[in-house]
Amino acid sequence: MLHNKSTAPQEAGSIMTQHFQLRGEYITLGQLIKAIGLIQTGGEIKAFLASHEVQVNGEREERRGRKLRAGDTVIIPGTGPVQIVEPEH
Repeated sequence: MLHNKSTAPQEAGSIMTQHFQLRGEYITLGQLIKAIGLIQTGGEIKAFLASHEVQVNGEREERRGRKLRAGDTVIIPGTGPVQIVEPEH
């Protein structure tokens, strides 16, 4: 499931929300964290999730294979919210 990052952030109060545009049906949490540049290799994801309180739709998430679909919001400490959006047609 390929993906493509959209760099059009939106302001929500003082927090900037990034948009991540899907290129398929979903992207995994590990693929997203790598795609936005927080880790260099997929092998780093387990340690990253253990040391950062990542949330998906308001709930703590530690599964690197969690499928993220359009409408999901991921909150990564130090990065801010990332909104998963539909692919362009």
